[in-house]
Amino acid sequence: MEEKKFDPLQFIGFVLIALIVTYMLYMNKPAEVEEDKASPSDIEAIDTTNSPNPIQINDSLQKVNLQNTFGIFSNWMVDKGTETQVIENKKLLLEISPKGGLLTKVRLKEFFNYLQEPMDLVKDGNNSFNLKFATKDGRRLNTKDFYFTPSLSSRNGKEELSLKAEISKNQYIEFIYSVDVATYLVNFSIRSVGISPLLDLSEAPQMDWETSTFRNSKSIDYENRYTELTYGYEEDKVDYLSLTGDDEEQAEEVRWISFRQHFFSAILIPKQKISKLDLASVNLADDESLEEVHTKKFSTSIPLTFEGGELDSRFEYYFGPTDYETLKTYDRDLESSIPLGWGIFGWINRFIFMPLFGFLSGIFPYGISIIIMTLIVRLAMSPVTYKSYVSQIKMKLLRPEVEELNKKYKDNAVKKQQETMSLYNRAGANPMSGCIPALIQLPVFYALFSFFPVAFVLRQKSFLWADDLSSYDSVMELPFNIPFYGDHISLFPILASVAIFFYTRMTTGQQPMPQQPGMPNMKIIIYLMPLMMLFFFNNYASGLSLYYFVSNLLTIFLMLVIKNYIVDDTKIHAKIEENKKKPKKAGGFSARLQKAMDQAEKQKNLKKK
Repeated sequence: MEEKKFDPLQFIGFVLIALIVTYMLYMNKPAEVEEDKASPSDIEAIDTTNSPNPIQINDSLQKVNLQNTFGIFSNWMVDKGTETQVIENKKLLLEISPKGGLLTKVRLKEFFNYLQEPMDLVKDGNNSFNLKFATKDGRRLNTKDFYFTPSLSSRNGKEELSLKAEISKNQYIEFIYSVDVATYLVNFSIRSVGISPLLDLSEAPQMDWETSTFRNSKSIDYENRYTELTYGYEEDKVDYLSLTGDDEEQAEEVRWISFRQHFFSAILIPKQKISKLDLASVNLADDESLEEVHTKKFSTSIPLTFEGGELDSRFEYYFGPTDYETLKTYDRDLESSIPLGWGIFGWINRFIFMPLFGFLSGIFPYGISIIIMTLIVRLAMSPVTYKSYVSQIKMKLLRPEVEELNKKYKDNAVKKQQETMSLYNRAGANPMSGCIPALIQLPVFYALFSFFPVAFVLRQKSFLWADDLSSYDSVMELPFNIPFYGDHISLFPILASVAIFFYTRMTTGQQPMPQQPGMPNMKIIIYLMPLMMLFFFNNYASGLSLYYFVSNLLTIFLMLVIKNYIVDDTKIHAKIEENKKKPKKAGGFSARLQKAMDQAEKQKNLKKK
């Protein structure tokens, strides 16, 4: 056998191969780093059971838990990482969250609150929406837990947002929001496709809507008096929940539901009447404090119906001002949600005061328009004022004779009343004639009391020292709070109270105020009216206080004119004496009263015998 010898060339070859391999390993080191930076999709392809990454383990566990809890519906519960969506037009800006398909912001672009902040009806989690339904396998699902996939489109200025919670391409629930170019209406649809085999069709789905209304005015107490859940039902009927406390109610054949926050409203309008639903209102504002953020919490629970085993419900939202003319343009009877007064009071406002004030405010500033309208109203009521004053003069002139009768028959009340009525009859005077003018003016008084607080056009309109005619006109802030009065001093209520004081002095001084045993002094009660006015209206709209001040001032002026230039006391006295000689036969109520007193007198005389 041939002996093997050392080959130097072979040794050199081995060394070169080793150097080449070492160089290649060194040059391939960056490629190993790039391999460590693999994409998320690559990572998902890796077996996570041996992976040290805890996030991947948790994600997997979460999917397993969702699968065990929600079964085929588990995909609806997976966060897709989609951002909040925005749709808007010239009047509204809406933000919708993919989680729950919920409105998270509703901004009215044209308006600001009392702090000059953007007017947001929905923000900071004050709005909740949820659709509840049951599945055939016994699960209870809530859309507030779903993660929707959004799709935004725009055509001819109309923006539409579709939000789908998909099981598959042919199985999903969809929410659709859409707005036109310039409107306060938002179209909202709920529909499902291909999921009817999975649902318990015997149990009606339930739609829940809840909103905590924001404080938007200086006086939360005043604003809360006009913050109210109102609903329209049947053909033309309107009802509401309690203004002052918590309340709940069940309604039928509902046409719309209004969450009114004084000057702004969120109204839900179904395409078809809702056969039956639940409503609730909770008062959140306990006191007049700047720390108070919300006024009331409104909620409704609406049962939906299946159409061919699927969901197909359509609604409209109105987010906008509680303005009569604006609401009327939508032709859905939404203007009835404004409390203009019931019966004749509402009719007076709708057909007289609102058109009149609308005409005047189109020509003059709003404060001047209030003064002019007050002047027109007082002039229209001047014949009533005249009749009232003449009646007061007659009663004043007859007062000495009435007092003589009171002395003469002080021990015989029935006879005293008989003779007093006989005197009034012979003189042609009627003690009730002073009350009749007041009754005639009452509808006008109450109609205007209802009109000014809800007049949206007065909001943030200034006049003299009042910076907002729809709120109080504070001229001094107090370092403390006076119960039933507030922490400020409003000037218009003071002026109105002074005018009422002088008016009551003029009217009560014209007629006797008999003091009955055990009864309080009527003059004291009447003089309490200015004080009550002062306390009651300190937090009310300055436009309303301005009206009462001007109205009482004009009434005083009219009465002075009537007294000094129109009515002659001497002529009235002569007329009374003439009437005594030719007394008119009593009729109507006076005749019946006289007959009743005569019978009472006869019965009394028979008992004496």
